[in-house]
Amino acid sequence: MATTAPAPTLPDILDHGLTVVFCGINPGMAAAAAGHHFLGRGNRFWPVLHLAGFTPHLVAPENDRSVLAFGLGLTAAVARATSRADQVDKEEFVEAEAALLEKLARYRPRCIAFLGKAAYGAITGRREVAWGEQPERFGGARAWILPNPSGLNRGFTREQLVEAYQVLHRALCAPAAAA
Repeated sequence: MATTAPAPTLPDILDHGLTVVFCGINPGMAAAAAGHHFLGRGNRFWPVLHLAGFTPHLVAPENDRSVLAFGLGLTAAVARATSRADQVDKEEFVEAEAALLEKLARYRPRCIAFLGKAAYGAITGRREVAWGEQPERFGGARAWILPNPSGLNRGFTREQLVEAYQVLHRALCAPAAAA
């Protein structure tokens, strides 16, 4: 009798006291197989994170755990790996909400930054989602929507991604953000 191997997943990189947890839609197949976030050749996450001021140097995907030292965490809204994010359906996002809220309750980051509107919109049931900070907290954390840095998302240039991520970085560094 043949058995099917479970689909690969990607471990979270989370800890207590984080400033922001970046929440991707779901892991790519290569990233899940290798065990490192944002591994895809065309993925712009690591350069954008650095250029926006979140890291003092460019972090290689293989060193993704090092972001904890900078007060950053990584997770995915849906654990199942796919070749493209559009292969995740709305029901999977809704089913993933409880696990995501549990992570936020456990680790209590100041902010969760959803990378793209799809996960946040599906989880919250909001049809219209604006970029940037959201009016309501999510799981006790400030909620922020940033453009997805995937190489498949060409709706934003690298410069536009950096600018959007810099807005979050400045907001988290502002004296009022500590309150």
